Amino acid sequence: MNLTDARIVLTGAAGGIGCATAARLAQAGAKLVITDLKQEPLDGLAAQIGPSHVLMAVAADVANDGGRTAVATAARQHEANVLINLAGINPFGLFAEQTAREVAQALSINVVAPLLLCHALLPVLLERPSAHIVNVGSTFGSIGFPGFAAYSASKFAVRGFSEALRRELADTKVRIHYVAPRATKTALATDRVRALNAELGVGMDLPATVAAAIVCALQDERRELLLGAPERLFAKLNALAPSLVDRSLRRQLGVVRRHASRGGEPQRNCAPHHQSLRSIQP
Repeated sequence: MNLTDARIVLTGAAGGIGCATAARLAQAGAKLVITDLKQEPLDGLAAQIGPSHVLMAVAADVANDGGRTAVATAARQHEANVLINLAGINPFGLFAEQTAREVAQALSINVVAPLLLCHALLPVLLERPSAHIVNVGSTFGSIGFPGFAAYSASKFAVRGFSEALRRELADTKVRIHYVAPRATKTALATDRVRALNAELGVGMDLPATVAAAIVCALQDERRELLLGAPERLFAKLNALAPSLVDRSLRRQLGVVRRHASRGGEPQRNCAPHHQSLRSIQP
């Protein structure tokens, strides 16, 4: 895809990966409808990347009907031909210790919101001569990982949805892409997640790396793009020989539990905050 022809709706635009993605898309010549929860950071992002690249900045919560309607209206108004579903949360913790509200919120924001946003924008996209949807998932959409049960479930769902929708729309001009980042150094990544990754030797990418992958998926029209060579190998091994991965992860279970258990720690490092975590990327 030639991004100079792109008019892109980008959700989660005010987050670390969102800002980096918006900047990279603008550099490639795309025009953007940026959306996130709050207007002020969106206005700051528009000023940063240049107002000439921002068609509209929409403060909206895509987890509710009103927010999705506002985004769909902006998409139609500006004749959008690309949707990038980037907004999401990553609730880290032992499943037994998480509240029902936290689990439901993870699925609502990470699964229901992007699916229904695709549903709302699909009539707009089908009107375009060519169109694209990029769903941003995670390595944990291919590998169920302890400490991330609800998150893994949500990202498995996004990957399955992307695959099914790609096949359903195969005879249309709408192309579906799935990009799966590995651990990423966002400003809102918790100290416990960073400590776990450090102890396990898990690599963490910069937001710019993920942004480059999203842009690459669009420009090269890649169906699926998984970041990180070890993670790609692990995902393939998990698909072919899951019992080997079971044994490997069992050896790491003590480390995961030590970092994932709340153990009396303040809730601020583990419970989703409705306002801020909507911009956490994978």
